Amino acid sequence: MRVLLVEDDRMIGEAVRHVLKDAAYAVDWVRDGQDALLTIGSQSYDVVLLDLGLPKKDGFEVLRAIRSRHDQVPVLVITARDALEDRVRGLDGGADDYVLKPFAMAELLARMRAVLRRKGGSSGPVLSNGVLTLDPATHEVTAAGVTSSLSGREFSLLQALLIRPGAILSRSELEERIYGWGEEVESNAVEFLIHSLRKKLGSEAIKNVRGVGWMVPKEQ
Repeated sequence: MRVLLVEDDRMIGEAVRHVLKDAAYAVDWVRDGQDALLTIGSQSYDVVLLDLGLPKKDGFEVLRAIRSRHDQVPVLVITARDALEDRVRGLDGGADDYVLKPFAMAELLARMRAVLRRKGGSSGPVLSNGVLTLDPATHEVTAAGVTSSLSGREFSLLQALLIRPGAILSRSELEERIYGWGEEVESNAVEFLIHSLRKKLGSEAIKNVRGVGWMVPKEQ
């Protein structure tokens, strides 16, 4: 999953980016509201973490601009502003959640998982297509009664596919979800990860649509 972190505090930004990368998210980080809008206009994200007290354009302006474009990307406001009117303004302005600083990273990750599940049309704690069951909290997948642990990038790729079973994702779309800015995209990385996942889950777990991309079947 690809995350845009919008945070001007260098210490907080570095800490959040480090934890997100350890949790297998591809993270892009910008430090002001103007760069946030330019970035969102040129790149697709699965979730945005948005501070409010930003240079150039504050977080409320960024949120308003995102929603005025009819962009439905989940937005979690992360801020030290704890006044009731700020929380109400953020949620009414289109934020999906509001997290107060200082926050525990475990809570932030849980809230991110919750909004990603809602984006995928699920309210349960796991992702499933009826055959595969993926637990984002533990990075474990169960197939045919067997549970396997996944590497960070294996998890990122399978999560991207299981968010929308039946949807075909191209190589570039999958690469965007497993690599952040500045990370070298390894040759044949997608094929290598899919091969590794098929060894754990079975050869039919991930389907190749020749010339288009890959998908997990949507089971009835």
